[in-house]
Amino acid sequence: MKKKQQASESEMSEKEFLDNYDPSVFQRPSAAVDNVILTLLDDELHVLLVKREHHPAKEAWSLVGGFIDIDLDQDLEATARRKLQEKTGVKTPYLEQVYTVGTKGRDPRGWSLTAVYLALVPHHKVNLEAGPGAIDIKWEKIKGSGVGKKLAFDHSSILKECLIRLRSKAVYTSLPVHLMPPEFTLSELQSVYELVLDSKMDHKSFRRRMLGADILQETGKEKKTARRPAMLYKLKNSKSTFFFTRNIEGQQS
Repeated sequence: MKKKQQASESEMSEKEFLDNYDPSVFQRPSAAVDNVILTLLDDELHVLLVKREHHPAKEAWSLVGGFIDIDLDQDLEATARRKLQEKTGVKTPYLEQVYTVGTKGRDPRGWSLTAVYLALVPHHKVNLEAGPGAIDIKWEKIKGSGVGKKLAFDHSSILKECLIRLRSKAVYTSLPVHLMPPEFTLSELQSVYELVLDSKMDHKSFRRRMLGADILQETGKEKKTARRPAMLYKLKNSKSTFFFTRNIEGQQS
């Protein structure tokens, strides 16, 4: 019987095969996307967390994520953007896939995998909404490589990996700029770099590097400071990330 079935399949066209294909023949793991959504709040780096409404990990805090909707989502990034917009109202932040993790034991419901995305969102754009499956939502301050509490599933380790990615890329890219408000001074941008890298930087070297990259545009406005008025800048292209030819100079331990 099995040989006859194999023979008949070999005689089918691809269209006939697909029309008769039964996807339940093979076991499938649950597939999801988890977003590590970071912002600047009160001059500190924060991550967006939701409090789970249902089992498993009921009432535990977790990252923002959800299962892939095969009818709505064309690809993994579409899932990530959909979940991000549902929780924050933001459609087009900086978003990158960091890695994918899948194991038999990461979810008590069974074999599961998740694609992990890092999102950088300016705080002024965010309108938080807990939504279905969550009873609360909040920004939690980053402390070192986490938030000082255990998150649901393996989300603590996922957060740690995304922070490592952010800090490693900040050394040679303009990535932290995506955390900035629409207009900012160079000193404010340097403060964000120092926050992300946990390292002081030489002001002159930082200024030379940023202006030399040609990613910022003067707004024609100034901001009053304790010393003297400072020029306000904005990003020329809010969706791109500039890669420096060498690591940012002036890092100080």
